[in-house]
Amino acid sequence: MKSRVVGAVPEAFADSPLAAQPSAPLHPTEAGDSLARLFLTRVHGSTEQYRGCQDAVRQRLEALGSPHPSTSLRVEGALHLARPAFLPPDEEGIARLRRLDASLSLIEAAFPQVGTDIEICRLTCAMLEGAWRTRALTPPREQQRTTDCACPLCRRLPTPPARTLDDYRWRQSAGRPLATKTWPYREEFDSVLTGGWSVVRLMNDLERDLGLRDHFEDDILVFHEYKRVIETIDTAQVTHVVEGRLAEGFSTNSARALVCGLYAAHKRSADEYWLQQHHAGSVTLPQTNPLNQSSYSVLQMLDCLFWHVSPDTELWQEEHLASLLLCRVIDDMADVRVDSLTGEISNFWLADIPTHTKALYAACTIALIKYGCTPEAHSSMWNTWLMTSTIVWMGLTGRHALWFDGITQGLPPAEDCPLCDLQPNACSGILTHGADLTIAARPTVPALSPRTAELSARCRVQSPRTWALFDAELRAFEALHGPWQGHVDRTWEILRRTYITAVEASMAAASPDRAREIQQDAGVVGSEYFYTMFDPQTGREDTALLAYMFGCAHPHFIWNATGYRPSNVTGDWLDG
Repeated sequence: MKSRVVGAVPEAFADSPLAAQPSAPLHPTEAGDSLARLFLTRVHGSTEQYRGCQDAVRQRLEALGSPHPSTSLRVEGALHLARPAFLPPDEEGIARLRRLDASLSLIEAAFPQVGTDIEICRLTCAMLEGAWRTRALTPPREQQRTTDCACPLCRRLPTPPARTLDDYRWRQSAGRPLATKTWPYREEFDSVLTGGWSVVRLMNDLERDLGLRDHFEDDILVFHEYKRVIETIDTAQVTHVVEGRLAEGFSTNSARALVCGLYAAHKRSADEYWLQQHHAGSVTLPQTNPLNQSSYSVLQMLDCLFWHVSPDTELWQEEHLASLLLCRVIDDMADVRVDSLTGEISNFWLADIPTHTKALYAACTIALIKYGCTPEAHSSMWNTWLMTSTIVWMGLTGRHALWFDGITQGLPPAEDCPLCDLQPNACSGILTHGADLTIAARPTVPALSPRTAELSARCRVQSPRTWALFDAELRAFEALHGPWQGHVDRTWEILRRTYITAVEASMAAASPDRAREIQQDAGVVGSEYFYTMFDPQTGREDTALLAYMFGCAHPHFIWNATGYRPSNVTGDWLDG
Protein backbone atom coordinates (compact mmCIF):
# COMPACT_ATOMS: atom_id res chain seq x y z
CA MET A 1 0.00 0.00 0.00
CA LYS A 2 1.33 3.38 -0.97
CA SER A 3 1.47 6.18 1.61
CA ARG A 4 0.92 9.83 0.94
CA VAL A 5 3.83 12.28 1.03
CA VAL A 6 3.30 15.86 2.16
CA GLY A 7 5.64 17.90 0.01
CA ALA A 8 9.00 16.21 0.37
CA VAL A 9 8.45 15.56 4.09
CA PRO A 10 7.24 12.10 5.15
CA GLU A 11 3.63 12.11 6.31
CA ALA A 12 4.69 11.01 9.77
CA PHE A 13 6.48 14.35 10.20
CA ALA A 14 3.37 16.39 9.41
CA ASP A 15 1.86 16.11 12.90
CA SER A 16 5.15 16.60 14.71
CA PRO A 17 5.03 18.97 17.69
CA LEU A 18 8.22 20.54 16.31
CA ALA A 19 6.22 22.32 13.64
CA ALA A 20 6.09 26.05 14.30
CA GLN A 21 3.05 28.17 13.58
CA PRO A 22 3.37 29.56 10.04
CA SER A 23 3.79 33.27 9.71
CA ALA A 24 1.78 35.49 7.37
CA PRO A 25 3.02 35.18 3.77
CA LEU A 26 5.24 38.02 2.63
CA HIS A 27 3.94 40.22 -0.19
CA PRO A 28 5.41 38.91 -3.50
CA THR A 29 7.02 42.23 -4.40
CA GLU A 30 8.73 42.43 -1.01
CA ALA A 31 9.73 38.78 -1.34
CA GLY A 32 11.46 39.48 -4.65
CA ASP A 33 13.34 42.43 -3.19
CA SER A 34 14.35 40.44 -0.11
CA LEU A 35 15.51 37.54 -2.26
CA ALA A 36 17.79 39.76 -4.34
CA ARG A 37 19.23 41.41 -1.21
CA LEU A 38 19.86 38.01 0.34
CA PHE A 39 21.87 36.90 -2.68
CA LEU A 40 23.81 40.15 -2.84
CA THR A 41 24.71 39.70 0.81
CA ARG A 42 25.76 36.06 0.48
CA VAL A 43 27.53 35.94 -2.89
CA HIS A 44 31.33 35.81 -2.85
CA GLY A 45 33.23 37.82 -5.44
CA SER A 46 35.54 36.19 -7.93
CA THR A 47 38.68 34.78 -6.36
CA GLU A 48 42.17 35.78 -7.42
CA GLN A 49 42.81 32.20 -8.50
CA TYR A 50 39.74 32.17 -10.73
CA ARG A 51 40.58 35.54 -12.27
CA GLY A 52 44.05 34.17 -12.96
CA CYS A 53 42.56 31.22 -14.83
CA GLN A 54 40.52 33.54 -17.06
CA ASP A 55 43.57 35.70 -17.76
CA ALA A 56 45.58 32.61 -18.66
CA VAL A 57 42.97 31.59 -21.25
CA ARG A 58 43.01 35.05 -22.81
CA GLN A 59 46.81 35.22 -22.95
CA ARG A 60 47.12 31.75 -24.44
CA LEU A 61 44.62 32.50 -27.20
CA GLU A 62 46.24 35.85 -27.99
CA ALA A 63 49.57 34.06 -28.40
CA LEU A 64 48.12 31.95 -31.23
CA GLY A 65 47.83 34.97 -33.51
CA SER A 66 48.16 38.71 -33.82
CA PRO A 67 45.60 40.83 -31.96
CA HIS A 68 42.43 41.52 -33.90
CA PRO A 69 39.93 44.37 -33.64
CA SER A 70 37.16 43.44 -31.24
CA THR A 71 33.62 44.43 -30.31
CA SER A 72 32.43 44.48 -26.70
CA LEU A 73 28.85 43.86 -25.57
CA ARG A 74 27.84 44.74 -22.00
CA VAL A 75 25.64 42.48 -19.84
CA GLU A 76 24.35 44.24 -16.73
CA GLY A 77 24.41 42.51 -13.33
CA ALA A 78 20.88 41.19 -12.78
CA LEU A 79 20.67 41.60 -9.00
CA HIS A 80 21.25 45.34 -9.19
CA LEU A 81 18.38 45.95 -11.61
CA ALA A 82 14.91 47.05 -10.54
CA ARG A 83 12.39 44.29 -9.91
CA PRO A 84 8.74 44.35 -11.00
CA ALA A 85 5.76 44.82 -8.70
CA PHE A 86 3.57 41.74 -8.37
CA LEU A 87 -0.04 41.36 -7.26
CA PRO A 88 -0.63 39.63 -3.93
CA PRO A 89 -1.65 35.96 -4.11
CA ASP A 90 -5.31 34.94 -4.03
CA GLU A 91 -6.82 32.84 -1.22
CA GLU A 92 -5.63 29.58 -2.77
CA GLY A 93 -2.12 30.97 -3.12
CA ILE A 94 -2.09 32.14 0.49
CA ALA A 95 -3.21 28.67 1.59
CA ARG A 96 -0.43 27.05 -0.44
CA LEU A 97 2.13 29.40 1.09
CA ARG A 98 0.89 28.65 4.63
CA ARG A 99 1.19 24.91 4.05
CA LEU A 100 4.68 25.43 2.66
CA ASP A 101 5.67 27.58 5.63
CA ALA A 102 4.45 24.94 8.08
CA SER A 103 6.61 22.27 6.43
CA LEU A 104 9.63 24.59 6.16
CA SER A 105 9.31 25.49 9.83
CA LEU A 106 9.28 21.80 10.65
CA ILE A 107 12.53 21.21 8.73
CA GLU A 108 14.14 24.33 10.20
CA ALA A 109 13.38 23.20 13.73
CA ALA A 110 15.02 19.85 13.06
CA PHE A 111 17.85 21.07 10.80
CA PRO A 112 18.78 24.70 11.59
CA GLN A 113 21.89 24.31 9.40
CA VAL A 114 19.76 24.94 6.31
CA GLY A 115 18.09 28.13 7.53
CA THR A 116 19.31 30.17 4.53
CA ASP A 117 18.08 27.51 2.11
CA ILE A 118 14.67 27.56 3.80
CA GLU A 119 14.44 31.35 3.61
CA ILE A 120 15.25 31.29 -0.11
CA CYS A 121 12.56 28.66 -0.69
CA ARG A 122 10.02 30.70 1.29
CA LEU A 123 10.80 33.93 -0.58
CA THR A 124 10.98 32.26 -3.99
CA CYS A 125 7.57 30.64 -3.63
CA ALA A 126 6.02 33.91 -2.41
CA MET A 127 7.39 35.72 -5.46
CA LEU A 128 6.26 32.90 -7.75
CA GLU A 129 2.69 33.09 -6.44
CA GLY A 130 2.62 36.81 -7.16
CA ALA A 131 4.08 36.33 -10.62
CA TRP A 132 1.39 33.79 -11.51
CA ARG A 133 -1.47 36.05 -10.37
CA THR A 134 0.05 39.08 -12.06
CA ARG A 135 0.36 37.10 -15.29
CA ALA A 136 -3.25 35.92 -15.07
CA LEU A 137 -4.89 39.26 -14.20
CA THR A 138 -2.73 41.96 -15.81
CA PRO A 139 -3.27 42.77 -19.49
CA PRO A 140 -0.10 41.65 -21.24
CA ARG A 141 2.14 44.19 -22.89
CA GLU A 142 2.50 43.87 -26.63
CA GLN A 143 5.27 41.37 -27.19
CA GLN A 144 8.10 42.63 -29.33
CA ARG A 145 7.94 40.68 -32.59
CA THR A 146 10.82 42.35 -34.38
CA THR A 147 13.80 44.30 -33.21
CA ASP A 148 15.34 47.48 -34.48
CA CYS A 149 18.54 46.69 -32.62
CA ALA A 150 21.51 46.72 -34.97
CA CYS A 151 23.87 44.79 -32.71
CA PRO A 152 25.52 41.75 -34.33
CA LEU A 153 23.55 39.34 -32.12
CA CYS A 154 20.05 40.71 -32.69
CA ARG A 155 20.64 40.79 -36.44
CA ARG A 156 21.07 37.01 -36.33
CA LEU A 157 18.00 36.10 -34.28
CA PRO A 158 16.18 33.28 -36.09
CA THR A 159 12.62 32.94 -37.26
CA PRO A 160 11.38 29.77 -35.55
CA PRO A 161 9.00 27.21 -37.03
CA ALA A 162 5.49 26.89 -35.67
CA ARG A 163 5.04 24.05 -33.19
CA THR A 164 2.13 22.17 -31.63
CA LEU A 165 1.94 19.83 -28.66
CA ASP A 166 2.10 16.84 -31.00
CA ASP A 167 5.61 17.93 -31.97
CA TYR A 168 6.75 17.36 -28.39
CA ARG A 169 5.34 13.92 -27.57
CA TRP A 170 8.90 12.59 -27.65
CA ARG A 171 9.58 14.64 -24.50
CA GLN A 172 7.28 12.49 -22.37
CA SER A 173 9.11 10.15 -20.04
CA ALA A 174 7.17 7.19 -21.44
CA GLY A 175 7.97 8.13 -25.04
CA ARG A 176 10.89 7.80 -27.41
CA PRO A 177 13.80 7.90 -27.54
CA LEU A 178 14.31 6.75 -23.94
CA ALA A 179 11.44 5.01 -22.19
CA THR A 180 13.96 4.24 -19.48
CA LYS A 181 17.35 5.85 -19.51
CA THR A 182 20.48 3.83 -19.03
CA TRP A 183 23.04 5.42 -16.75
CA PRO A 184 26.28 3.69 -15.89
CA TYR A 185 25.64 0.17 -14.62
CA ARG A 186 21.89 0.51 -14.02
CA GLU A 187 18.55 1.48 -15.52
CA GLU A 188 16.32 4.09 -13.91
CA PHE A 189 13.16 5.97 -14.62
CA ASP A 190 13.68 8.52 -17.36
CA SER A 191 13.99 11.81 -15.51
CA VAL A 192 15.64 14.78 -17.13
CA LEU A 193 16.61 16.30 -13.80
CA THR A 194 18.02 13.12 -12.31
CA GLY A 195 19.97 12.60 -15.53
CA GLY A 196 21.55 16.01 -15.32
CA TRP A 197 22.55 15.50 -11.70
CA SER A 198 24.10 12.13 -12.48
CA VAL A 199 26.17 13.52 -15.32
CA VAL A 200 27.59 16.48 -13.43
CA ARG A 201 28.19 14.62 -10.20
CA LEU A 202 30.04 11.75 -11.84
CA MET A 203 32.01 14.11 -14.07
CA ASN A 204 33.19 16.14 -11.10
CA ASP A 205 33.82 13.07 -8.94
CA LEU A 206 36.11 11.17 -11.32
CA GLU A 207 39.09 11.68 -9.01
CA ARG A 208 37.43 11.83 -5.60
CA ASP A 209 33.80 11.31 -4.69
CA LEU A 210 32.86 14.07 -2.26
CA GLY A 211 29.62 12.27 -1.37
CA LEU A 212 27.49 15.36 -1.96
CA ARG A 213 24.34 13.48 -2.91
CA ASP A 214 22.97 10.05 -2.25
CA HIS A 215 20.63 8.37 -4.69
CA PHE A 216 17.63 8.57 -2.36
CA GLU A 217 17.96 12.34 -2.39
CA ASP A 218 17.40 12.34 -6.14
CA ASP A 219 14.27 10.28 -5.56
CA ILE A 220 12.84 12.95 -3.25
CA LEU A 221 13.09 15.56 -5.96
CA VAL A 222 11.64 13.55 -8.81
CA PHE A 223 8.56 12.81 -6.69
CA HIS A 224 6.90 16.06 -7.56
CA GLU A 225 8.47 16.97 -10.88
CA TYR A 226 7.31 13.98 -12.88
CA LYS A 227 3.82 12.56 -12.65
CA ARG A 228 4.79 9.25 -14.18
CA VAL A 229 7.37 8.80 -11.45
CA ILE A 230 4.88 9.77 -8.74
CA GLU A 231 2.45 7.18 -10.03
CA THR A 232 5.06 4.45 -10.40
CA ILE A 233 7.49 4.66 -7.48
CA ASP A 234 6.49 2.92 -4.27
CA THR A 235 6.30 6.02 -2.10
CA ALA A 236 6.12 3.99 1.11
CA GLN A 237 9.51 2.45 0.39
CA VAL A 238 11.12 5.78 -0.47
CA THR A 239 9.66 7.39 2.65
CA HIS A 240 11.08 4.57 4.75
CA VAL A 241 14.50 5.02 3.18
CA VAL A 242 14.44 8.78 3.69
CA GLU A 243 13.43 8.52 7.33
CA GLY A 244 16.01 5.84 8.00
CA ARG A 245 18.89 7.58 6.29
CA LEU A 246 18.17 10.93 7.93
CA ALA A 247 17.97 9.26 11.31
CA GLU A 248 21.21 7.32 10.76
CA GLY A 249 23.37 10.14 9.56
CA PHE A 250 22.29 13.73 8.97
CA SER A 251 23.91 15.67 6.17
CA THR A 252 23.29 19.24 5.13
CA ASN A 253 22.45 18.11 1.61
CA SER A 254 19.91 15.61 2.92
CA ALA A 255 18.02 18.49 4.49
CA ARG A 256 18.49 20.56 1.33
CA ALA A 257 16.89 17.73 -0.60
CA LEU A 258 13.80 18.05 1.59
CA VAL A 259 13.67 21.82 1.03
CA CYS A 260 14.00 21.47 -2.73
CA GLY A 261 11.42 18.71 -2.76
CA LEU A 262 9.01 21.11 -1.08
CA TYR A 263 9.82 23.78 -3.66
CA ALA A 264 9.20 21.36 -6.54
CA ALA A 265 5.89 20.32 -5.01
CA HIS A 266 4.81 23.93 -4.45
CA LYS A 267 5.73 25.01 -7.96
CA ARG A 268 3.86 22.06 -9.46
CA SER A 269 0.81 22.88 -7.36
CA ALA A 270 0.80 26.56 -8.36
CA ASP A 271 1.38 25.72 -12.02
CA GLU A 272 -1.51 23.28 -12.10
CA TYR A 273 -3.85 25.65 -10.24
CA TRP A 274 -3.43 28.50 -12.70
CA LEU A 275 -3.52 26.26 -15.76
CA GLN A 276 -6.79 24.78 -14.48
CA GLN A 277 -8.13 28.33 -14.09
CA HIS A 278 -7.08 28.99 -17.69
CA HIS A 279 -8.82 25.87 -19.01
CA ALA A 280 -11.97 26.67 -17.04
CA GLY A 281 -12.09 30.13 -18.65
CA SER A 282 -11.73 31.95 -15.34
CA VAL A 283 -8.55 33.64 -16.58
CA THR A 284 -6.71 33.85 -19.87
CA LEU A 285 -3.01 33.18 -19.57
CA PRO A 286 -0.71 34.87 -22.06
CA GLN A 287 2.37 33.04 -23.27
CA THR A 288 4.49 35.80 -21.76
CA ASN A 289 5.29 36.15 -18.07
CA PRO A 290 5.92 39.26 -15.91
CA LEU A 291 9.41 38.23 -14.76
CA ASN A 292 12.19 40.66 -15.65
CA GLN A 293 15.93 40.04 -15.76
CA SER A 294 16.37 40.37 -12.01
CA SER A 295 13.28 38.45 -10.86
CA TYR A 296 13.93 35.64 -13.35
CA SER A 297 17.49 35.32 -12.09
CA VAL A 298 16.60 35.06 -8.41
CA LEU A 299 13.73 32.68 -9.18
CA GLN A 300 16.16 30.28 -10.84
CA MET A 301 18.74 30.61 -8.09
CA LEU A 302 17.15 27.91 -5.99
CA ASP A 303 19.45 25.81 -8.18
CA CYS A 304 22.34 26.89 -5.97
CA LEU A 305 20.91 24.91 -3.07
CA PHE A 306 20.74 21.43 -4.41
CA TRP A 307 19.85 20.88 -8.07
CA HIS A 308 23.54 21.09 -8.98
CA VAL A 309 25.03 20.60 -5.57
CA SER A 310 28.53 21.82 -4.85
CA PRO A 311 30.76 21.94 -1.76
CA ASP A 312 29.77 24.63 0.72
CA THR A 313 33.03 26.42 -0.03
CA GLU A 314 31.79 27.04 -3.59
CA LEU A 315 28.04 27.29 -3.05
CA TRP A 316 27.96 31.10 -3.03
CA GLN A 317 30.89 31.71 -5.37
CA GLU A 318 29.72 34.00 -8.16
CA GLU A 319 31.28 31.78 -10.86
CA HIS A 320 29.15 28.89 -9.59
CA LEU A 321 25.97 30.98 -9.48
CA ALA A 322 26.64 32.33 -12.98
CA SER A 323 26.97 28.83 -14.39
CA LEU A 324 23.71 27.81 -12.67
CA LEU A 325 21.84 30.73 -14.18
CA LEU A 326 23.21 30.23 -17.68
CA CYS A 327 22.46 26.50 -17.55
CA ARG A 328 18.85 27.47 -16.85
CA VAL A 329 18.91 29.89 -19.79
CA ILE A 330 20.20 27.25 -22.20
CA ASP A 331 17.60 24.86 -20.85
CA ASP A 332 14.95 27.46 -21.62
CA MET A 333 16.37 28.04 -25.10
CA ALA A 334 15.76 24.37 -25.86
CA ASP A 335 12.31 24.39 -24.26
CA VAL A 336 10.94 27.80 -25.21
CA ARG A 337 8.47 26.63 -27.84
CA VAL A 338 6.97 23.84 -25.80
CA ASP A 339 6.92 26.06 -22.70
CA SER A 340 5.00 28.69 -24.64
CA LEU A 341 2.40 26.05 -25.49
CA THR A 342 2.13 24.45 -22.07
CA GLY A 343 2.00 27.64 -20.02
CA GLU A 344 5.32 27.30 -18.14
CA ILE A 345 5.86 30.56 -16.26
CA SER A 346 9.58 30.61 -15.64
CA ASN A 347 11.00 30.31 -19.17
CA PHE A 348 13.55 33.04 -19.82
CA TRP A 349 12.61 33.61 -23.44
CA LEU A 350 8.96 34.22 -22.50
CA ALA A 351 9.85 36.74 -19.77
CA ASP A 352 9.25 40.48 -19.91
CA ILE A 353 12.85 41.15 -20.93
CA PRO A 354 14.08 43.16 -23.94
CA THR A 355 14.97 41.09 -26.98
CA HIS A 356 18.52 42.43 -26.92
CA THR A 357 19.03 41.21 -23.34
CA LYS A 358 17.74 37.79 -24.30
CA ALA A 359 20.18 37.66 -27.20
CA LEU A 360 23.00 38.67 -24.84
CA TYR A 361 22.15 35.87 -22.42
CA ALA A 362 22.00 33.33 -25.25
CA ALA A 363 25.44 34.53 -26.37
CA CYS A 364 26.66 34.21 -22.76
CA THR A 365 25.77 30.52 -22.82
CA ILE A 366 27.91 30.01 -25.92
CA ALA A 367 30.80 31.99 -24.41
CA LEU A 368 30.60 29.90 -21.21
CA ILE A 369 30.58 26.63 -23.17
CA LYS A 370 33.73 27.79 -24.93
CA TYR A 371 35.31 28.70 -21.61
CA GLY A 372 34.40 25.26 -20.27
CA CYS A 373 36.34 23.68 -23.15
CA THR A 374 39.59 25.26 -21.94
CA PRO A 375 41.83 23.33 -19.53
CA GLU A 376 42.30 26.38 -17.31
CA ALA A 377 38.57 26.46 -16.50
CA HIS A 378 38.73 23.27 -14.44
CA SER A 379 41.62 23.94 -12.14
CA SER A 380 40.11 26.05 -9.38
CA MET A 381 36.56 24.85 -8.69
CA TRP A 382 34.87 21.47 -8.29
CA ASN A 383 31.67 22.30 -10.17
CA THR A 384 33.22 23.65 -13.40
CA TRP A 385 31.93 20.86 -15.65
CA LEU A 386 28.33 21.96 -15.20
CA MET A 387 27.75 23.73 -18.52
CA THR A 388 29.79 21.41 -20.73
CA SER A 389 28.23 18.26 -19.28
CA THR A 390 24.76 19.86 -19.52
CA ILE A 391 25.16 20.38 -23.27
CA VAL A 392 26.35 16.83 -23.81
CA TRP A 393 23.61 15.36 -21.62
CA MET A 394 20.92 17.29 -23.50
CA GLY A 395 22.35 16.31 -26.87
CA LEU A 396 22.65 12.63 -26.00
CA THR A 397 19.16 12.22 -24.56
CA GLY A 398 17.51 13.55 -27.69
CA ARG A 399 16.25 16.46 -25.63
CA HIS A 400 18.37 19.17 -27.17
CA ALA A 401 16.73 21.49 -29.69
CA LEU A 402 20.07 21.25 -31.46
CA TRP A 403 18.71 18.33 -33.48
CA PHE A 404 15.00 18.96 -33.31
CA ASP A 405 14.37 22.66 -33.95
CA GLY A 406 17.82 23.64 -35.09
CA ILE A 407 17.94 22.13 -38.57
CA THR A 408 17.24 24.83 -41.13
CA GLN A 409 17.55 24.93 -44.88
CA GLY A 410 20.91 26.29 -46.02
CA LEU A 411 23.97 27.09 -43.92
CA PRO A 412 24.52 30.65 -42.72
CA PRO A 413 27.86 32.17 -43.73
CA ALA A 414 30.75 31.49 -41.41
CA GLU A 415 32.75 34.54 -42.43
CA ASP A 416 32.62 37.36 -39.86
CA CYS A 417 30.16 35.36 -37.79
CA PRO A 418 29.75 36.99 -34.34
CA LEU A 419 28.73 33.68 -32.76
CA CYS A 420 31.81 31.91 -34.08
CA ASP A 421 33.93 34.84 -32.94
CA LEU A 422 32.56 35.07 -29.40
CA GLN A 423 35.54 34.76 -27.10
CA PRO A 424 35.41 32.30 -24.17
CA ASN A 425 34.04 33.96 -21.05
CA ALA A 426 33.09 32.64 -17.61
CA CYS A 427 30.47 35.45 -17.35
CA SER A 428 31.01 35.33 -13.59
CA GLY A 429 29.52 38.77 -12.92
CA ILE A 430 26.21 38.16 -14.66
CA LEU A 431 24.37 38.37 -11.32
CA THR A 432 26.52 41.00 -9.61
CA HIS A 433 28.78 43.53 -11.34
CA GLY A 434 27.99 42.52 -14.92
CA ALA A 435 30.05 40.98 -17.71
CA ASP A 436 31.52 42.07 -21.04
CA LEU A 437 31.28 39.75 -24.03
CA THR A 438 34.04 40.14 -26.59
CA ILE A 439 33.67 39.42 -30.31
CA ALA A 440 36.98 39.07 -32.15
CA ALA A 441 38.35 36.79 -34.86
CA ARG A 442 38.75 33.36 -33.28
CA PRO A 443 42.16 31.70 -33.24
CA THR A 444 42.78 28.31 -34.81
CA VAL A 445 45.69 25.88 -34.71
CA PRO A 446 47.73 25.38 -37.91
CA ALA A 447 47.80 21.59 -37.52
CA LEU A 448 45.61 19.10 -35.68
CA SER A 449 46.93 16.71 -33.05
CA PRO A 450 46.96 12.99 -34.02
CA ARG A 451 43.60 11.92 -32.57
CA THR A 452 41.75 14.99 -33.82
CA ALA A 453 43.38 14.54 -37.22
CA GLU A 454 41.93 11.02 -37.29
CA LEU A 455 38.42 12.41 -36.72
CA SER A 456 38.98 14.86 -39.58
CA ALA A 457 40.25 12.09 -41.86
CA ARG A 458 37.19 9.92 -41.18
CA CYS A 459 34.89 12.83 -41.98
CA ARG A 460 36.74 13.49 -45.24
CA VAL A 461 36.12 9.92 -46.36
CA GLN A 462 32.61 9.33 -45.01
CA SER A 463 31.08 12.84 -45.23
CA PRO A 464 33.12 14.79 -47.79
CA ARG A 465 30.58 17.62 -48.11
CA THR A 466 30.87 18.32 -44.36
CA TRP A 467 34.63 17.87 -44.09
CA ALA A 468 35.86 21.45 -44.69
CA LEU A 469 33.51 22.82 -42.02
CA PHE A 470 34.24 19.98 -39.59
CA ASP A 471 37.99 20.33 -39.98
CA ALA A 472 37.81 24.09 -39.40
CA GLU A 473 35.81 23.57 -36.22
CA LEU A 474 38.28 21.00 -34.92
CA ARG A 475 41.08 23.53 -35.42
CA ALA A 476 39.12 26.17 -33.50
CA PHE A 477 38.37 23.65 -30.74
CA GLU A 478 42.03 22.71 -30.30
CA ALA A 479 42.94 26.38 -30.05
CA LEU A 480 40.65 26.54 -27.02
CA HIS A 481 41.37 23.13 -25.60
CA GLY A 482 44.87 22.16 -26.66
CA PRO A 483 45.70 18.73 -28.16
CA TRP A 484 42.72 16.42 -27.77
CA GLN A 485 43.30 13.06 -26.07
CA GLY A 486 39.83 11.54 -26.37
CA HIS A 487 38.51 8.22 -27.65
CA VAL A 488 38.41 8.39 -31.46
CA ASP A 489 36.04 5.51 -32.27
CA ARG A 490 33.34 6.36 -29.75
CA THR A 491 33.46 10.10 -30.31
CA TRP A 492 33.31 9.68 -34.08
CA GLU A 493 30.25 7.44 -33.83
CA ILE A 494 28.46 10.05 -31.70
CA LEU A 495 29.44 12.99 -33.92
CA ARG A 496 28.57 11.06 -37.10
CA ARG A 497 25.01 10.51 -35.87
CA THR A 498 24.47 13.96 -34.37
CA TYR A 499 26.43 17.01 -35.48
CA ILE A 500 27.58 15.76 -38.88
CA THR A 501 24.25 14.32 -39.93
CA ALA A 502 22.54 17.54 -38.81
CA VAL A 503 24.94 19.63 -40.93
CA GLU A 504 24.21 17.40 -43.91
CA ALA A 505 20.48 17.82 -43.32
CA SER A 506 20.97 21.60 -43.32
CA MET A 507 22.51 21.39 -46.78
CA ALA A 508 19.43 19.63 -48.16
CA ALA A 509 15.81 20.73 -48.39
CA ALA A 510 14.21 21.51 -45.04
CA SER A 511 12.48 18.40 -43.68
CA PRO A 512 10.73 18.15 -40.30
CA ASP A 513 10.70 14.37 -40.65
CA ARG A 514 14.47 14.29 -41.19
CA ALA A 515 14.96 16.55 -38.18
CA ARG A 516 12.87 14.20 -36.04
CA GLU A 517 14.85 11.18 -37.22
CA ILE A 518 18.09 12.85 -36.12
CA GLN A 519 16.57 13.90 -32.80
CA GLN A 520 15.43 10.37 -32.03
CA ASP A 521 18.69 8.77 -33.10
CA ALA A 522 20.56 11.20 -30.86
CA GLY A 523 18.72 9.58 -27.95
CA VAL A 524 19.56 6.12 -29.23
CA VAL A 525 23.26 6.84 -29.62
CA GLY A 526 23.18 8.45 -26.20
CA SER A 527 21.78 5.32 -24.58
CA GLU A 528 24.50 3.33 -26.34
CA TYR A 529 27.46 5.55 -25.46
CA PHE A 530 26.51 7.73 -22.51
CA TYR A 531 28.46 5.66 -20.02
CA THR A 532 31.66 6.41 -21.92
CA MET A 533 31.49 10.01 -20.69
CA PHE A 534 32.64 8.67 -17.32
CA ASP A 535 35.72 6.89 -18.60
CA PRO A 536 38.45 8.21 -16.27
CA GLN A 537 40.97 8.24 -19.14
CA THR A 538 39.01 9.90 -21.94
CA GLY A 539 35.59 10.92 -20.55
CA ARG A 540 36.34 14.58 -19.93
CA GLU A 541 38.20 14.89 -23.22
CA ASP A 542 35.20 13.46 -25.08
CA THR A 543 32.81 15.69 -23.12
CA ALA A 544 34.78 18.83 -23.98
CA LEU A 545 34.79 18.11 -27.73
CA LEU A 546 31.13 17.11 -27.82
CA ALA A 547 30.16 20.21 -25.84
CA TYR A 548 31.99 22.39 -28.35
CA MET A 549 30.40 20.71 -31.37
CA PHE A 550 26.92 20.67 -29.81
CA GLY A 551 27.03 24.22 -28.45
CA CYS A 552 29.59 26.37 -30.26
CA ALA A 553 30.46 24.95 -33.68
CA HIS A 554 29.19 26.50 -36.87
CA PRO A 555 26.37 26.23 -37.88
CA HIS A 556 24.99 27.23 -34.50
CA PHE A 557 21.99 24.95 -34.24
CA ILE A 558 21.62 25.95 -30.63
CA TRP A 559 21.21 29.61 -31.59
CA ASN A 560 18.26 28.63 -33.79
CA ALA A 561 16.44 27.61 -30.60
CA THR A 562 16.28 31.16 -29.20
CA GLY A 563 12.83 32.16 -30.43
CA TYR A 564 9.25 30.99 -30.59
CA ARG A 565 6.16 31.62 -32.68
CA PRO A 566 3.21 32.54 -30.44
CA SER A 567 0.02 30.51 -30.33
CA ASN A 568 -2.49 29.62 -27.64
CA VAL A 569 -1.60 28.15 -24.25
CA THR A 570 -3.09 24.66 -24.43
CA GLY A 571 -2.07 22.91 -21.23
CA ASP A 572 0.78 21.15 -19.46
CA TRP A 573 0.97 17.39 -19.79
CA LEU A 574 4.64 17.13 -20.68
CA ASP A 575 6.76 15.68 -17.92
CA GLY A 576 10.23 15.63 -19.43
